[in-house]
Amino acid sequence: MIREPATPTLFQRRIYGTFGLTLLVGLYLLVGLTGHDPWRGDDARYFGPVLSMLRGESWLFPMLAGEPLTDYPPLYFWTAAGFAWLGDTLLPLHGGGRLASAFYVGLAVFFVARAAETLHGRPARTPGALLTLGALGLVLHAHETQPLLAVFAMQAFTLAGLAELPQRPLAGSLKAGVGSALAFLAGGFVGLLVTAPLLPLVMLLSRDCRTPRASGALLLGLSVALTLAAAWPLALQLQRPELLELWLRAEWLRLRGPALGVHDIPTLIELAGWFLWPLWPLTLWALWRGRRTLATLPTLLPLVSSLLVLVWLALSGDLSQAHFILLIPATALLAASGVPTLRRGAASAFDWFALMSLAVFGVLVWLAWTAQAVGWPPGLARHAARNAPDFVLPGEPFQLAVGVAISALWILLVARLPRSPSRAPANWAIGLVMLWCLAVVLLMPWFDHGRSYRGVVASLDIAVQGERTLRPTACIASTGIPDAMRSSMDYFAGLRVQRVSADATPCPLLLVHADRRRAPAAVAPEWETVWEYRRGAGRHQESFRLLRRAQP
Repeated sequence: MIREPATPTLFQRRIYGTFGLTLLVGLYLLVGLTGHDPWRGDDARYFGPVLSMLRGESWLFPMLAGEPLTDYPPLYFWTAAGFAWLGDTLLPLHGGGRLASAFYVGLAVFFVARAAETLHGRPARTPGALLTLGALGLVLHAHETQPLLAVFAMQAFTLAGLAELPQRPLAGSLKAGVGSALAFLAGGFVGLLVTAPLLPLVMLLSRDCRTPRASGALLLGLSVALTLAAAWPLALQLQRPELLELWLRAEWLRLRGPALGVHDIPTLIELAGWFLWPLWPLTLWALWRGRRTLATLPTLLPLVSSLLVLVWLALSGDLSQAHFILLIPATALLAASGVPTLRRGAASAFDWFALMSLAVFGVLVWLAWTAQAVGWPPGLARHAARNAPDFVLPGEPFQLAVGVAISALWILLVARLPRSPSRAPANWAIGLVMLWCLAVVLLMPWFDHGRSYRGVVASLDIAVQGERTLRPTACIASTGIPDAMRSSMDYFAGLRVQRVSADATPCPLLLVHADRRRAPAAVAPEWETVWEYRRGAGRHQESFRLLRRAQP
């Protein structure tokens, strides 16, 4: 039995209207985006090219601490540098740069909602936006410096353009072509691989796109995509051909594998299962409901899009969590079409699970805070102290007051939300946003203390300046230093290192990094330790050593 939607109340119209949805998206995107240092991992690593552009070192090709970074083309870094420059008077550079992430996630939510409305009608628009926002794995990546978010947005733009093909074939194809070209400028051949093939594939496979007008428009859109995509490599060839060769070689190595094996399939399913929750159960339901209409554009387009992303994951063999971001637009479109047709029992189960699971996580966030504030529960307090022994919790009364206010608002929203076909995804999205806000208020200082390299760099800078009193021009060689640390050294202290080549270096100073996955590099007896810094615990433990070449 399919549920009939209830008559919308004023509160429901506010929540599902443009104002309420915009407020929810804005709260999700902006809370936790600033107010903390660049964190270990992608956040600090990909801030390096932004800093380089702001210093005027290289606008055409991303650079990290003076060295080329071949991971992604410059679209995201251009945007982040622009936001950092515009917000320089109000925000630190790293906080302003992260506004690019909010910008691209906001674009992605908007274009997925537009595509859902075009493909499945007005009832699917709000679920499309809420489900995109509510993908469990997106939360942390949406609040870090992450170039894949630009690919994510351009992928959604491409899908929104292709969704218009039956009504406006020329306009839709041109939008898709521009979206595919921008996806290439954001992600390289990965962006092109997950977007450009959609144009000829929907022309061949969908009966909605086999008209002469649609076919001609799709071929034109594909031509636009390939032509515009060639602009950046052409400019790079004219200005810095050696960097283009370096980037093409790196792209080829990423695409050629090693490919995923059969033994990697359980890992792929496990990662996709939690990252795309709660999208994938609704996606499976939508595919089952539309199993007789797989050749129509509303089902075929997102299905082919998700298959292209899976092909890329299989070919590259890289199961990094961030790569699953590119599965969100397609699964959100399919899931949005399944929400209005959910059976009453399934919808109630989904609604109940959303409430209970997020409430449990909310309780855990409060327990983590009380462990820091009052030392209870004792086991959790010992774990927190072991991971950050010198951490002091700031502003406890303020955190308590704001945390209680967020929890009360969460309960009020859940209690007042009326029954409707979109109640379950709305409960999930609202709960996830409130949980994120609660975690930011109560736990952000602790995470910032453990994931920022500011303290390490400050201590290292004192040691380096002490050594340079005798040798002012002494360079620093490095071995095993992660890119996030190199970026942080450049940002916080203006320190840059030179990589050791062929186990030799002319530099009198050597910086060595080690963690649980990488043993410290063996060094010759001529090197003596002048500084050492250890941090973290368990699998996050790492150490840094600064060595000086002994004078003969």
